[in-house]
Amino acid sequence: MKVLTVVGARPQFVKAAAVSRELRRSHEEVLVHTGQHYDEEMSDVFFDELGIPEPDDNLGVGSDSHGAQTAEMIVGLEERIEAEDPDAVLVYGDTNSTLAAAVAASKMDTDLAHVEAGLRSYNREMPEEVNRVLTDHAADLLFAPSRRAVENLREESVPGAVHDTGDVMYDAVLWARDRAEEHSTVLEDLGVEAGEYVLATVHRAGNTDDPAKLAAILDALAEDPREVVLPAHPRTVNRMREYELYEDARERLTLTDPAGYLDFVRLQDCADAVATDSGGVQKEAFFLDTPCVTMREETEWRETVEAGWNALVGADEERIRRALANADPPTEKPRPYGDGDAAARITALLDDA
Repeated sequence: MKVLTVVGARPQFVKAAAVSRELRRSHEEVLVHTGQHYDEEMSDVFFDELGIPEPDDNLGVGSDSHGAQTAEMIVGLEERIEAEDPDAVLVYGDTNSTLAAAVAASKMDTDLAHVEAGLRSYNREMPEEVNRVLTDHAADLLFAPSRRAVENLREESVPGAVHDTGDVMYDAVLWARDRAEEHSTVLEDLGVEAGEYVLATVHRAGNTDDPAKLAAILDALAEDPREVVLPAHPRTVNRMREYELYEDARERLTLTDPAGYLDFVRLQDCADAVATDSGGVQKEAFFLDTPCVTMREETEWRETVEAGWNALVGADEERIRRALANADPPTEKPRPYGDGDAAARITALLDDA
């Protein structure tokens, strides 16, 4: 079986690592990188750390408006699909790369398989929500990470075959946690002690492109009595400078460059709490038994909230501050995302397709 896998952003590299290791045991995989994240720190380093072979092709699309970026990807991916003639096109998550591959594959004689299908925030103002809904309705095989995701897809009556595989991110985190503990020196490099700091990430446009929201988030983080480590996304740094927030943040927070994946997993694993507006980080924190404060009003990962491991607080300074002060791990934790064997299940389902 020949599978053409499309990736373009950091979370997809992580998910692809877990599936590619399993898939390549018995199948041919062609890995196409759209170039959606083109900064080396946000792209190449993840291939190296996660043991993913260098991409067979890089479209080099780079940053642009949503429409222009997606259109250029569709053209490039259509050419690659036609040239490779795969049995299936495999996509991950909810980025513009995912949607572009879904459009290209749906117009050609190849199956489209969507890993992380069925997630819903029910906020159509998020570009990711539109991407994931459209991809799910175009997909032939839908690999859902949880029962809730399966139910979402059934409620929408998607035409493709829906499977509850568990979450490949769980596979990836289990793999990375052990290696990070053995190899990462990030705690020593930053001079922080396990259990004595908060790890924060802020990158979502709804927060970074709003000066008042970004200021509220940074102020709330800075008010926490623990050290706050903030690996800063390049776009976030640019907005902080634009809104004249950068110097104050640098003085009050521990600003760092974006971390490699193993270092980031180590930081999450050893943090007293995580504060984020990322979808993937919420779930990784859950897998690593680290309480999370999510600076959004909604989440695709409702199970983490219902279990008491994740608090939704928006960009409200007081709610963020209060949630961080009360971010204690619950006494119990369910397993809504499987047992860490999703990649093997996905590979078996591709075999049977």
